[in-house]
Amino acid sequence: MTHEVLTVNQAYTGAVLAELDMHDGAQVDAMLSTAKALHQGGCLPAHERIVILQKLSELVANEHEDFARLIANEGGKPIRDARVEVTRAIDGIRIAIAEIQNIEGYEVPMDLTAAGAGRTAFTIMEPIGVVVAVSAFNHPLNLSIHQVIPAIATGCPVIIKPASVTPLCALRLAELIKEAGLPEGWVQVALTNRENSEKLVTDPRVGFFSFIGSAKVGWYLKSKLAPGTRCALEHGGVAPLIFDEYADEDGFVQGVVKASMYHSGQVCVSVQRVYVPENRASEMAQKIADVAAKQVVGDAINEDSDLGPLILPKETDRIETWVNEAVEEGAQLITGGKRINKVSYEPTVLLNPSKDSKVSTQEVFGPVVCVYGYQDIEDAIEAANSLDVSFQSAVFSDNVSTAMDVAKKLEASAVMINDYTTFRVDWMPFGGRKHSGYGIGGIGYSMKDMLEHKLLVIKA
Repeated sequence: MTHEVLTVNQAYTGAVLAELDMHDGAQVDAMLSTAKALHQGGCLPAHERIVILQKLSELVANEHEDFARLIANEGGKPIRDARVEVTRAIDGIRIAIAEIQNIEGYEVPMDLTAAGAGRTAFTIMEPIGVVVAVSAFNHPLNLSIHQVIPAIATGCPVIIKPASVTPLCALRLAELIKEAGLPEGWVQVALTNRENSEKLVTDPRVGFFSFIGSAKVGWYLKSKLAPGTRCALEHGGVAPLIFDEYADEDGFVQGVVKASMYHSGQVCVSVQRVYVPENRASEMAQKIADVAAKQVVGDAINEDSDLGPLILPKETDRIETWVNEAVEEGAQLITGGKRINKVSYEPTVLLNPSKDSKVSTQEVFGPVVCVYGYQDIEDAIEAANSLDVSFQSAVFSDNVSTAMDVAKKLEASAVMINDYTTFRVDWMPFGGRKHSGYGIGGIGYSMKDMLEHKLLVIKA
């Protein structure tokens, strides 16, 4: 039988890294049957799961540089940042190990009324069932960790569908999970086209669906889930940062460039909208531009690259169109604004784009940051809250009262005070509001999603 072939290319050069057979509908069905049978047969005891994950953390650590190079080559993340991703991934496994000891039920008091008297009740936690995870390209190892490892830790069989452009990290991780001792079938990697991916996600055998990707796809798939399937969706945002007064302006500027240009802006909480007092906006935009213009753009595997490529040529085309439109609609181009090659775009700073421009209203997911002047900080808050997406936000102010007031008024799942929207540690809750997502991510929070309470009532 002839299968579709998935070609994986080096993100910058386009060189072929791998050619992989894709799974057809029958293979997807077989994966689901395998996972369902494993769930029905009962999960491994906690102590065995702990040993497997401990071994896995060692195996990933042993391949630290190999994974970093894989991330840089298939995903285009600069090698220095790719190394940080691998370290986070290893820490994520260790966080899951620690969270296993928090899997516990509780006693339910029964004698609060006469109807419950003479009974003892308590809950236990059980794996929810088959987990299906659809992942994104921008953190190909760490996102796999966030979706697969909680399933292993809670005793759920998991099928992960990695992004078609970056499947190699997930495939290698699955191999190491097997080497660490997890029995066959508990982790499966599905390489599927759109039609078979939808069949996988919407099958009634799925107990929990984990999605990281675009809002359009995520909300569509949620609408198609089988009755009873639980889910968590992580989409993107158009992250706002409000600047009031902050003593370390040079440090602030350096941080804005990193937080907006990291991975060429291909991060769901990348700083995109910076609000600055009107009399400072032009000056601040120029300071940001001066640093941004010095960023080295190139092949992610090169040690001196600050920014790697965009994931596909069509993304370069889109960003070029959006920036050109913004300038035509009145934005002042401070630096950048041009493509470098098929997959690279200059670090770009825009001053005062129209509030209706795409760069102001939609997630750019590219190396573009917009600076807006405001007269009153309440106007900045209103602008920050004006969109149908709401994820992480930030405020910079040396005035504690101002910072706290702004933080309370910002519509966001998290507000960073004197820090950037990109901040995250993997044990904190992480998820969007409004169109930006559904449910809460983070290793421990995902583990809770993959467990169900069962109440046991004993009559004396």
